[in-house]
Formats: sequence, C-alpha cells, structure tokens
Amino acid sequence: MSMIEVQINTEETHEYVSGITAGDILLNVYGKRSGAVAANIDGEERDMSFIVNKNCKIEPILGDSEEGLYILRHSCAHLLAQAVVEIFPEAKPTIGPPIEHGFYYDFHMNPIGDSDLKNIEKRMNQLVRENITIQREEYDNNELRELFKENKFKIEIMDEKIGNEVGSTAYKQGDFVDLCRGPHVPSTSHLRWFKLTSTSQAYWRADRNREPLTRIYGMCYASKEGLKERQRQIEEAGKRDHKKIGKEMELYMIDEMIGKGLPVWLPNGEILKSEIEKYALQTEEKYGYDRVTTPVLAKKELFECSGHLPHYAEGMYPPMEMDDGTYYLKAMNCPMHHLVFSNKKRSYRELPLRIAEYGTVYRNEMSGTLAGLLRVRMLSMNDAHIYCTLDQVGQEVASNIKMVQDYYSSFGFENYHFRLSLWDPENTDKYIEQTENWNSTQDHLRKILNELEVPYVEAIGEAAFYGPKIDIQFTTALGREESMSTIQLDFAAKERFQLTYKDEKGEENGEVFVIHRAPLSTHERFVAFLTEHWAGNFPTWLSPKQIQIITISEKQKKYAREVEKSLEEIGVRVSVDDSDATIGKKIRMHRKMRPAYMLILGEDEQKQRTVSIRIDRKGEPRSGEQCKDIPLNEFLEKLSEEISSKSKDLSLVK
Repeated sequence: MSMIEVQINTEETHEYVSGITAGDILLNVYGKRSGAVAANIDGEERDMSFIVNKNCKIEPILGDSEEGLYILRHSCAHLLAQAVVEIFPEAKPTIGPPIEHGFYYDFHMNPIGDSDLKNIEKRMNQLVRENITIQREEYDNNELRELFKENKFKIEIMDEKIGNEVGSTAYKQGDFVDLCRGPHVPSTSHLRWFKLTSTSQAYWRADRNREPLTRIYGMCYASKEGLKERQRQIEEAGKRDHKKIGKEMELYMIDEMIGKGLPVWLPNGEILKSEIEKYALQTEEKYGYDRVTTPVLAKKELFECSGHLPHYAEGMYPPMEMDDGTYYLKAMNCPMHHLVFSNKKRSYRELPLRIAEYGTVYRNEMSGTLAGLLRVRMLSMNDAHIYCTLDQVGQEVASNIKMVQDYYSSFGFENYHFRLSLWDPENTDKYIEQTENWNSTQDHLRKILNELEVPYVEAIGEAAFYGPKIDIQFTTALGREESMSTIQLDFAAKERFQLTYKDEKGEENGEVFVIHRAPLSTHERFVAFLTEHWAGNFPTWLSPKQIQIITISEKQKKYAREVEKSLEEIGVRVSVDDSDATIGKKIRMHRKMRPAYMLILGEDEQKQRTVSIRIDRKGEPRSGEQCKDIPLNEFLEKLSEEISSKSKDLSLVK
C-alpha cells in the first residue's frame, strides 16, 4: 500500500493512501460545507470521483467561482436532457452547453409550450431530490456508437470530434447517458438552484437548411441567493423590456401583414429616431464626413466583387431575376461607398475621405431569432466608411473611439467595454485567407488601443470576414453582453475594388485602407438599448413628449393654450389635456407615455402666471415629485437650456 503527498493550494501538504478520490481529499481538508463541485488537479479540472494515485497539487473548484458555475450549468443541461427524454421519449438530445447565467439544450422534437416547460422543470426538481449519482464512464469507439445509434446527431458529433479514435467518455445518471468529457458535479442534489426560463426555435449546426430544433433555456446558480438575485434582475429587465415600453409609448409596431422583423416607426418612435439622427448628423459634420445616399438593391456582381457572396450569402435575401440581371437587396452599404470613392480620380490631399450615409439595409435573419427591435430584418444605421492610408488609420480609429465615448456619455451609457475582435486561423472558411494581412492589421489595431490606453479584451473568431475590428460591448439591464458599435479595419476592399489615389509623387498608390464604423449601431438596436436603459424615461432632449400640460379644471383652458404656444415657440414638444376628467385620472393616463415633465395648471398658476411641475414615473424613485409656483418665463429659460445642453438629468426638479 503506497502513500502519496497532496499539496492543498499552496499552503500545506497532506499524506494519503494511493487510490483515494479527489472528493475524499477535499472532504478531509475542508469538510462537508466546502462548496466544492469539482477539483483542479495539477491544472486539470477533474470530477470528485477521480482516483488520485500519485503526488499532486489539488485545489477545490467552488460552485460560485467562474469555473464552478460552468460545471454546475453544464451538469444542469444534462439534468434538463434527462427530464426531457423521460417525458418525451421521442426527443433526440443534440448539444447542451453552459452559457452566461445558465444553459440551454437543443432537442430534435416538436415545439413545446409553457405547460410543458413547467412539467419538465417539475421533473428536474424530482431528479434533484432523488440525489442520483453522476458517473463518468469510459467507452471504446464501437461501444459509444452502439450506445447512441438511435441519435444521428450524437453520431455526427462523434464523427467530427472523435472520428476513429479508440474511444471517449460519457456521463450517466440513472438511465440517462450523455456523450461528454466533463467534469460534472457528483450528483443531481448539487443542482438545486435552477429555473427554466424560455424556449425558442433553432437549427442543427445553426443551418436553416438542416433539421429544426427546440431550444430550452434555463439559469443555474450555486446558491439560493444567486438565483434570487438573477430573478430580481430578470424582473427588473421585464419592467424595462423595450417591447412592452415600446407598445405603451407607441414607439413602433410590427405587423404580420408586413412581416416579422420589419418594424414600423410610429410618430413617437420617429421623433426619438430623428433626434438621434439629428445629433449624429451634427456630430459627423464636425468630424468632416461627406454624406451620400445609395440604392437599397444592386446587381449580384457588386456583392461578388465585395466578397459578400459567398461569405455572407446566407444573411442576404434571395436573388431577384430581372430583365437586365440578378439583383439583391443590400445587406450593407460598403460596396456602394467603395464605388463612390472610385467614381473619380483621388488625390492624397483628399485622404482621409469620410463617406457617411443614413441607409437602410435588409438581412435575412431566421424568424426564430427575431426579438423586438434587438434583432430585425430591416436595419437603419448611421453607417460610414473612411478611406485612408495606413499612417492615417491610427488617428481615424482614435477619433472614432472618442466619438463613441462622447455619444455614450450623452446618452447616459456607462456599462460598456472595448473588444478587439480577431480572425480564427483554425477556421478560415469564414474569412478572406490572407494570413499576413490578418496578422499585420490585428497588430496595428492592438497597438492603437494600447497607445490610447483603452482597456480591452481580445476575442478570436469575432472579426468581420474582411478584417479585424474593435467592438464596443454593452451590458444590458439584464446583465447580458451585446455588441453595440463597431470600428472595422478592412484590408481587402482595396484589391477587390482597385481603390487607388495619386500620391505625393504623382503615382497611383493602391494602399487604401477602409475603416467601417457605426458608432450608434442601428437605429432599431440602439433604440432598444436606450429604452431599456432609461426604462422609457428618456432625458428631456430625447423624450418624444417633452411636456404634458394638465389642467385642473376647464377654467385653465385659455392659460394652458398660452403656455402651450410659449413652449412651441422655443421648439418644445408639448400636448395639452384640458378634458373634464379628474386630475388623478389624467395623470394615470399620461404616465404610460412617460413625458419628461407634467405641468399642472390650476387657479393659482393661472393667476400668478406660473407652472407646477410633476414627475410621475411609475416604478421610479422620483415618482410624484413636485415643484410648485415656478414663474413661466423662468421655466421656459431653464427648460430650453436643459434641452440644448442635452442634459441627462431632469434639472427642473431637484
């Protein structure tokens, strides 16, 4: 019987009999309440049942750590799959990865409803209470294929990831077995704190030409407190849901007669969109952009030249056969802007040339992925392309980073970070295969970010097909990370479109780099983020209805119209409710439209030519705040200043 030495973290060494499990070691050192769900042994994550038979270093993987939560959520995906196949024996599990805050599992099965989701969750809870041991098992290749012979999806995974190797591992809990390399928690009782959240449509391999799948989402945490906090976040996000608020405020509509993912901006939404656009136009004029307008469709040859066919063909609408050729709805503005650049001979004196457009593009998103304004098929954006030399790239990127930071400050966004999105040299099918250009341009952007001292993270596989990019990642009210804005460096367009200029020597120079940038994302996506961030209670300069005048009685009708006229003369969006409804009813009715200010006009205000301000925002801490007896002229002056300065605060109520 041999003895082994085990170093626990970096602090102490224990001696054990060879053949002890990792779980027994951690139990001996930390006791039953350690919170460990797995073990890190000499840098490798292992199950608690792993046999330790040599000297090593062991660290517990705690359930509330990043690594521990990943294991918990992966295990909970298996728990979900076990419950689903017990309730729906015909269901074929495909893949079930952990994701931020939770997990999902895709099944080849018929779509399910809310009642099915509840039954699945109920069965999962029963399996947790049964405390079923989760066992890692080794199989040779033939055994694995026999085990999953009825599931063609698992066989396809094995063909791709295992091939003709000797074998691999699977995990078993009760009668359920799933192909997996682990590690997993020791038993189902470790998975108490979960909740199923939703279902959606998906496709095998994310290919709409393959089998349709039903995706089930859930969340999972290491503690009751963690789950409750996440549920609180979701509840808060529900209050801020742009789809709900958009309907209440009459910002936009989507009608099946028009089509999914094709929003119609209603008058209030058009005001909001126009204010954002006006601000962007003013900003871009200061930064030296020239504006153009291009068609919404173009010939196939244009998109073949740009590389969008075939690299982006799936994201484009099907071709239209016309009498003079094949046309596509445009999914991007850049190919047309390249032709604007090459429309005439360019001199080095014109560089950098900044071409901007408020254009609308169309992308063929899968219907199951569409979500309000966040994911649509019609996208309007303040798109622009900068044509410059390599020496000018640094200054142009720096200017656009500064522009993004200024925009975000004006709109009140603080919770965002920068991401350097790189190509994946192991998956070149997605990209133009020019290794040297990829490496040099990625290094160039990395150097720019370092010189600007902008904190950033790197992400392999997130680049555009034609070059690396800097993405601005925004964290939503739900804690979800989403790409908001982008600054992309394109090294391919110069060759594909023969972009050249005459340099200082009078020679044609083909080293034209293109920067694609959209600092405010698309109008649709940006308005969704903006609405959820402010819960519809926009700063006054953005608010579709800036002032709502409410009279206490019909005696104030004339004064209300005078106040309305004074506000309209300084460009304020205002409406009057001088109906005979009670003051309480009027306030409740107008609250859902979320005006920046409600002006209450009664007998005293009329006599003294003053206004009383009320902010009555449902669910907001300032709800019901009032400021009385403000002289009308003073109110007009302060309101005008608040709007012109684009203040994020409601400065008239302190």
